[in-house]
Amino acid sequence: MLNTEDSLLVIIDIQEKLVNAVPDGKEIVSNFEKIAHCADILNIPTIVTEQYPKGLGQTVKDLKDSISEGTFTVEKTYFSAMRENDFQNGISSLGRKQIILGGIETHICVLQTAYDLIKEGYEVYILKDCTSSRNPSDNETGIELLKQYGAKVTCSEIAIFEWLKNSKNPHFKEIQALIK
Repeated sequence: MLNTEDSLLVIIDIQEKLVNAVPDGKEIVSNFEKIAHCADILNIPTIVTEQYPKGLGQTVKDLKDSISEGTFTVEKTYFSAMRENDFQNGISSLGRKQIILGGIETHICVLQTAYDLIKEGYEVYILKDCTSSRNPSDNETGIELLKQYGAKVTCSEIAIFEWLKNSKNPHFKEIQALIK
């Protein structure tokens, strides 16, 4: 199960043009807003990636507004964020073993990043409700392949409640209000 001390949230390429290209883009952004806000409340670090932002735009404004100012953003050209030195260094410096990951597109950047993280010994959790592809079939195929590679498929609410552990958590009421 997830725990706050070992968790790191990674948001892959939730950028203007990509969000508009997937059928459930607004829902993906909304789900990420909730989990990113919860991660912030629970002091779980977040790393955001942007694939070629000059062409695809930056992280969507609504999501940017939901993440803490200290969030580390990595501009990338590789499909796997793990092939970018800044990303690798950021992950290593945080010392977290549980990587909670989602983004666009499931079958490309999410898949390749997760694969490389798993190869490096990280526990990877894919937020199914925070991942998408332009083609729903590609999204499904990406999720299936991620399972075969050893990623655990979960969703934002499962992750949030695993972080909380119980209703006596001092942040429970604040977080409960966000997910209602």
